[in-house]
Amino acid sequence: MVYIALLRGINVGGHNKIKMADLKNLLESMGFKKVKTYIQSGNVVFDSEEVAGELTRKIEEAIQKEFGFPVTVVLRTASELVQIIQKCPYSPENLSEGESVHVAFLAGVPTDEGINYLQNFNKGNDEYKIEGQNVYLFFRQSIRDSKLAAQLPKLGVQATVRNWKTVMKLDSMVKEMEK
Repeated sequence: MVYIALLRGINVGGHNKIKMADLKNLLESMGFKKVKTYIQSGNVVFDSEEVAGELTRKIEEAIQKEFGFPVTVVLRTASELVQIIQKCPYSPENLSEGESVHVAFLAGVPTDEGINYLQNFNKGNDEYKIEGQNVYLFFRQSIRDSKLAAQLPKLGVQATVRNWKTVMKLDSMVKEMEK
């Protein structure tokens, strides 16, 4: 089965540095096939026969052991990625200057309290829609200035955010692998 591993908080501001070549080598040494990485923010596509829940734990433990710091890994299957793209409530193709679409990939199910809290920020320049363990984010201005983006930790689960361009690149990498 083809998986997409999204690592949270690596290579940001000089912290938790992992070279993608080293990450690729680590995953290959764990027996994963066709391992490919995309940009330095920790995006990996690979093939494995293992079950997702066990894979997440194994990858997190291997990264901790190899690189010396904890990293949250969010895993999605190729078919889940297709669903994420199909369910996007925003039109990434028709964005105005400064607008952007992102997806927050959650490591678990968000808490009811967190979902209720986030509703206070679904106005103004930012919009969101929660679909299971994914949050679609629409920003009319920069994500860096977003009050909504800063509130994602309130959902009560770890999240890692990718812009739409990265989501689509990962999709094309998956499709290439499945040929």
